[in-house]
Amino acid sequence: MAWGDDEEHRFGGDEEEEELDENDYKTQKDAVLFAIDVSSSMLQPPPSSDNRKSDKDSAVAAALKCAYQFMQQRIIAQPKDMMGILLFGTEKSKFRDETGGRSGSGYPHCYLFTELDIPAAEDVKKLQELVEEGEDVDEVLVPSKEPALMSNVLFCANQIFTTNAANFGSRRLFIITDNENPHGNDKQAKSSAAVRAKDLYDLGVTIELFPVSRANKAFDLSKFYDDIIYRSPAEESDTSEGVKASRSGDGLTLLSSLISNINSKQAPKRSYFSKMPFELAPGLTITVKGYMPLHQQKPARTCYVWLGGEQAQLAQSETVKVDSEARTVEKSEIKKAYKFGGEYIYFTPEEAKSLKELDSKVLRIIGFKPLANIPMWASVKKSTFIFPSEEGYVGSTRVFSALWQKLLVSNKVGIAWFVARKNANPAMVAIIPSGSLNDEDEDSTVPYLPVGLWLYPLPFADDIRNVDIKAPPKPADELTDQMREIIQNLQLPKATYNPLKYPNPALQWHYKILQAMALDEDVPDEMADLTVPKYKQIDKRVGGYLAEWKQELAEKAKEFMELRATKRELEQQDMELVERPRPAKRQKAAPGSTAGSRSSGGQMSNAELKAALENDTLKKLTVAVLKDVLTSKGISTTGKKADLLERLEAWIEEHA
Repeated sequence: MAWGDDEEHRFGGDEEEEELDENDYKTQKDAVLFAIDVSSSMLQPPPSSDNRKSDKDSAVAAALKCAYQFMQQRIIAQPKDMMGILLFGTEKSKFRDETGGRSGSGYPHCYLFTELDIPAAEDVKKLQELVEEGEDVDEVLVPSKEPALMSNVLFCANQIFTTNAANFGSRRLFIITDNENPHGNDKQAKSSAAVRAKDLYDLGVTIELFPVSRANKAFDLSKFYDDIIYRSPAEESDTSEGVKASRSGDGLTLLSSLISNINSKQAPKRSYFSKMPFELAPGLTITVKGYMPLHQQKPARTCYVWLGGEQAQLAQSETVKVDSEARTVEKSEIKKAYKFGGEYIYFTPEEAKSLKELDSKVLRIIGFKPLANIPMWASVKKSTFIFPSEEGYVGSTRVFSALWQKLLVSNKVGIAWFVARKNANPAMVAIIPSGSLNDEDEDSTVPYLPVGLWLYPLPFADDIRNVDIKAPPKPADELTDQMREIIQNLQLPKATYNPLKYPNPALQWHYKILQAMALDEDVPDEMADLTVPKYKQIDKRVGGYLAEWKQELAEKAKEFMELRATKRELEQQDMELVERPRPAKRQKAAPGSTAGSRSSGGQMSNAELKAALENDTLKKLTVAVLKDVLTSKGISTTGKKADLLERLEAWIEEHA
């Protein structure tokens, strides 16, 4: 039931968008630096196993493959984001070769494999050769005899972020290692690393740890990394939930575990709205941010290229408005107007802007209703996820959490008035809580969506259609019962659809072609389509049931056709015995009416039509009679009754 273009509704069409502050602009871009530990234990291949699902790659190889997939994903999804790879614990040292810059000697055993920048095709090729082909020409993956100081690693990362991503609102350092205590009992080294971590924290860089643990040993954060990683208060209460270790050799591949953990740390992109006042009651206001986790992906052309010269160049677009005489029209000459009653009503830009400003941006609770009162068909647009923000009011998180818990326990929703932006269309929304993933009842939650409050847009009165369903529901029969059993055996895992498991095949094929052309690879012949049904499994599960259902359907169809043929024969016999109906009586003419003496307008003579016109009784004829008369005269019968009368009067005056 969604209508219109999302972008038009989100930003109010071609009107001026409300100005966003600097923080909103910064969050559009993200800079991620991978810091991968290259040690002997990280390079050690896993023990051989007959299990096909066991690990085949070392921890370093899995980390590099994870970074390679992350880079490919970023090129497609967020082409403006930056990414870099820093290897530490290597025999060689390399930082920058720029004139006047620090060389690798300043950061011993730190090797900047890929500069923190927007990934280019050359960066992808370089990483692909190391990951897939195993070509370590520069002998980068050679561990050093002595471990690298984490203070040097963190200071090197500090310099990289400061130089390359100074104005980025989201800057993150991903540390992948299996060494839980890199400095042993050296308190001085631990203290230096903690100081460097505090510098990164003050700079706005978030440090994320992705530990690699062995099957027989857990990763202990308390030995070193508890002083390095600054977690939120919610994560501090449970360390095991704050940092998840990727376990090697337990049947789940290390690569899949790393990718899953890194994807779970994805930073939210630019919010749909920020610093939104959330009025819970008169005098009680908090601030929230809104995000749209579900959004349709489309292949977008980022720019136009002019190929008319010797070298391809980016085309600079320019828009010029002209009139019918090809004269350039200035902006001051253009006026905005609305058409009403066949006339144009003109408005000044200030008046046109005031028409749309019904209210300032706000989310205001009107009342509360049981969740059962919100029907499924009331969805008119995709929902928006809201999250508390302390920017406007301190304590918003605590109040927001209390509201979420109360709605969840009471099984109720809030009804609110919602204006997303200053010039956006107002809407009525239901504030629906989503359950925690740790709850025992997981039927009401979706694992790939966040936990919190959702704004569920509700329709206004004129958005609802009155649909009259007269046919009563049919009772279940044998075919329905058998098909129910078939459907139950073809359910998805946990009876839920997870879009993360089914990428859009058209989009994947589009980007696969782009990737092959950019990396000078062979264009693939076939595309991987995970939406194709698994026919072998379907046949194994319900093949027998389907055969029985088809046989039952054929028997039911045969019985129905025989019954229908018998019924048709009886109807034909009854028609032969029924007498022919008598002619209907003529309808009496209305007093003073000459045109009503005929039941059919097509049988009226020209004299009768002329008399009806002179006596002004044509307008007493029904629309059906008028159409009958016009059809007999070969005149069009389209339009309303006034149009039909006008055509008939014109014909009578001309011919009668």
